This record gives sequence, C-alpha cells and structure tokens, in this order.
Amino acid sequence: MKASQSFLATLKEAPSDAEVVSHKLMVRAGLIRKLSAGIYNYLPLGLKSIRKVENIIREEMNRAGAIELLMPMIQPAELWQETGRWEKMGPELLRIKDRHDRDFLIQPTSEEVVTDLARNEIKSYKQLPVNFYQIQTKFRDERRPRFGIMRGREFSMKDAYSFDRDAEGLKKSYQIMFDAYTRIFKRMGLKFRAVTADNGAIGGSGSQEFHVIADTGEDAIVYCPNSDYAANLEAAESVSLIEVRGTATQTLTKVPTPDQTNCADVAQFLKLPLEQTVKSLLFAADQEEGPAKLFMVLVRGDHELNEIKASKIPGMVESRFASEAEIKQACNAPAGYLGPVGVSPHVTVVADRTVANMTDFVCGANDSGHHLTGVNWGRDLPEPLVMDLRNAVAGDPSPDGKGVVDICRGIEVGHVFQLGTRYSEAMGCTYLDQQGKAQPMVMGCYGIGVTRLLGAAIEQGNDERGIIWPISMAPFEVVICPMGYDKSEAVKAAADQLHDELIAAGVDVVLDDRGERPGAMFADWELIGVPFRVVIGDRGLADAQVEFKGRTDADSQNIPLAEIKVKVIAAVDAAKKLVS
Repeated sequence: MKASQSFLATLKEAPSDAEVVSHKLMVRAGLIRKLSAGIYNYLPLGLKSIRKVENIIREEMNRAGAIELLMPMIQPAELWQETGRWEKMGPELLRIKDRHDRDFLIQPTSEEVVTDLARNEIKSYKQLPVNFYQIQTKFRDERRPRFGIMRGREFSMKDAYSFDRDAEGLKKSYQIMFDAYTRIFKRMGLKFRAVTADNGAIGGSGSQEFHVIADTGEDAIVYCPNSDYAANLEAAESVSLIEVRGTATQTLTKVPTPDQTNCADVAQFLKLPLEQTVKSLLFAADQEEGPAKLFMVLVRGDHELNEIKASKIPGMVESRFASEAEIKQACNAPAGYLGPVGVSPHVTVVADRTVANMTDFVCGANDSGHHLTGVNWGRDLPEPLVMDLRNAVAGDPSPDGKGVVDICRGIEVGHVFQLGTRYSEAMGCTYLDQQGKAQPMVMGCYGIGVTRLLGAAIEQGNDERGIIWPISMAPFEVVICPMGYDKSEAVKAAADQLHDELIAAGVDVVLDDRGERPGAMFADWELIGVPFRVVIGDRGLADAQVEFKGRTDADSQNIPLAEIKVKVIAAVDAAKKLVS
C-alpha cells in the first residue's frame, strides 16, 4: 500500500484528557478519535490492527473447534429478566425502549441470548458438546470512562459459550479454551500471565483471567517467581503468617488510648509493633424482615481487608458498613474503638487466618478512648469463624509452598469462566440424555477484549518516540521511506520496485509517497510503530546501498540494494517466529 492511498492523521500533541500512554499514543498516531465519553472512531490504521487481532483469534478459535455465529447487539429484556440480571446489572446496563414501549438493552455480554439459542436448537446429548463464539460490539455504561479504549463504554469483544452434558465435559471444554487463549496471546507477542480470578457478576464455579503485564495496569497480580502460581489480588489466597497459635503470656488489660482511632496510631502510642494490633470492621447485612444481621470482621493491623473475600462470608453477599446506630447497639462505642471482646452475642465474629493464630494482641475495647492489650482467643473471647479475608502482600508465603509471592501490575484482556448450570437452569436450557431424561446443559463462557488488546499492547510496548508494536499487531510490518520520492526518478523507481516485490512476497508494506521531509517522515512512522524501516535515497543509490532499521534498533544498517528484499523478508519472518 502507498501512504497516499491510506489515511494518516498523526498529531504532535496528545489531547488534554488523555491520562495513560496508550490513550495519548493512539490519538497521536491516528489510530482513534474520540466521539463521546468512552466512545471512539477507529481510523484506518487502528482498524487495520484490530483486524489482525481478530484474524489471530478466529484462527485459534476455529482450531479449537469453536463455531462462529453472530448474535444481535440489541437484546430483549425478557431474557435478562429470566436470569435476574435485568435488575442486578444496575446502571452499567444500557436499557432502551422501542416504539411499542417494550424494553430492550444494548448487549454488554450474551449469556442469555446464547442460552436461549441453545434451548431452542439443541435437543439431544448427541449434539453436545458445542462451543459458539462471536466477535461483536458491546456496550457498558461505565460511570467514569477513562484511559481511552482501556475503559471505554463501547468496545469489541470475542465472546464464546460452551455447552456440555456434564461437569466433566465442561472441564475439558474449559481446558481447550484456556489452551487456545494461551496460543492467541503468544501469537500476539505479548508478555502475559494467566491468573486465578473471582467470578464476579458472571457467576459460576471457577475462572481465570489473562493479564498483559504492564506497570500502568489497573489490576494487581500476585504470583510466585518460583512456580506457576498466579492470581488476581481479589482472588489470591493468603495463608496464615503464624503457623501455630502460641500460649498466652499477658493478662487482659484495658488501657487509655485518647484520640487514637487507627491501628498505626495505637501501635505508635503504645510503643508496640503494628503486627500486634487487630483491626475490627463492623458490617450489616439487611434482612427481609427484622434488623440487619451484624458481622465483625478482623484483620491484622498491617493488613487490608479484601472485600471480595469478605463477601463470601456466609450471609454477607449483600452487605454494607454498619450505621452509627448499629455500631452503638453492638459495641456501645464509636468506630475506631471497636473490638471482639464483649461484643453483642448477636454479632458474628469472623477472623482472618493470621488473626485467628495471634496471641496477646491489641484491639478496641468497645469503649471510647480505650483499647485492650493481651487479648487471647479462648480465654478472653470465643473462638471466631476463620476465613481467608485479607489482601496478599509481597513476601507472603506462596499458597503452593514453593517460595514467596511478589506483586506486579496487569491489564485484563481475557477471562474464562466455568459457569455450570446457573443460566441453563434459570432459563430451562435442557437436553435429553441417553435415558431420555431432561438434564440442564453445563456451560462455560470465554471472553477476549479485542479493542482493549490494542491499548494493552501499547502500554507494554512504547518509548519516547511512540508505539512499539509486536509485529503480529502492527498496522504495517515494513515502511519504505524514499528521500525525494517526488523529485528523483531513481529513488521513485527503486522504492516502487521494492514495494511491489515485498507485496508479492506477502509482506505487509507501506510506501511513504507523500514527499515529506525525512525528519517528519521518520517521526510519523516511529510514532505509528511500524517494526521495520527501509530508507532509499540518491546518496545511497549511488553506491547501490539502502538503509535498514528495526524500530527498537539503536542504529541503521547499510544493505546492498540487491539484497534488501531478502533482508526484509528474513527480518519479518524472524520477528513472526518470536511470537508464534
């Protein structure tokens, strides 16, 4: 392709609302233009990269035996009402009405629609397993869209849905998709990790996320450098830092702690390690009838409560922080002085694993301006319900026993779920087994953020000059930069010939025929991130030489004109092998 036949729209400055590198560079490189908050036009170069991503995804999904279809963007409310998600999804679900006042929505995902399709089309065990996928536009009405396409409202996603006879079949389908995702992200040339994750609003029995590793990632990933263990911070298991509870050595003592309402201040005031304190948080779960059920959740003073883990406490799925009146009723003390000793018997006390093994600890005394020291389980208060409740921190023992964990940042680009029968049972999606008995289909779902992958790749690959694409995602593999294309017949002839030969060899090449000055031309293509550049000028042609340079190379090479075609093809092939 020649640049004059494309549409280049590079900018010297990024928009003022661009916060992250990928947003800045995608606008400056002419890949996207903002239409509205979280909604973007994809310009030709951006669309070209999207199509390359889609091609890789299609090839691997087809290779894994998935079957492509296309489901509507607009979905009827009745299906979502069957599963309860019409109400549960909240304001992120963009609801609309047609001229007959019937409710519809713009799809954020398609579990309901594909389950409706399966219950109408699949009747027998002989038709299972089956896996349907689509690449389709989605819409989620984000409260605060930001970071360009990384957290937009309209985006493109590949979503797949498997249907099996039983849980054993689901495990096989899930593993096939996990392996396919691993191949997809490897082919894209991305550094990534697959991590254990929480299922969130989708539901199901288990899931894993795929994260592109980047310092600017929104998600914290807990991993063990010595093993394959990796998990999203929300789902990372935190083992007890105290293997066995020791014997009490102190007596229970109530001490004045005026104006000391957090663990750090209390520890400093009492001249004790922060690790000896316990943080007490009171939650309330409203009931259909009667007062809310109260829970006191305990974590060590230097740890943070993991709210996802806390939501798994029996009875705490839907909960909130207790009100002042509820705190006073349960503890007769203001927040900052709460503790489990002497708390109302109507309060369920739940301790993190580490807290459950502590001895002689410090906690609130349920009395304003006072704390208790020398607190011990069994002697001073009943044994608690024990659960994993805290966020993991770097240096914690790895749950698999193979060292300690570290934490890095990642950008979620894919998620695989074992849904089980949540949707099939809610929607009556059954098949007839070998005995002629109706059984619910067992489902899995698998998503990849197609457009988000562009932003993630740029967050991972960039420098002060612009984007550094993996070759599999770059809008072009090679750019030919002729010096004086519109002024020198020799330069024009050499550039045109190389362009045509590379196209014939299957190389995705662009020839910059705009007649730009060298500095401006080089700056544009480095900003866009084309992996390889060939410079042709009269001075080099006088010696039958051209310049060849990789996007991340410090210096260019002089290559004989007669050898440049072979050199370019070899470089492109080598780059592709690195990501295959």
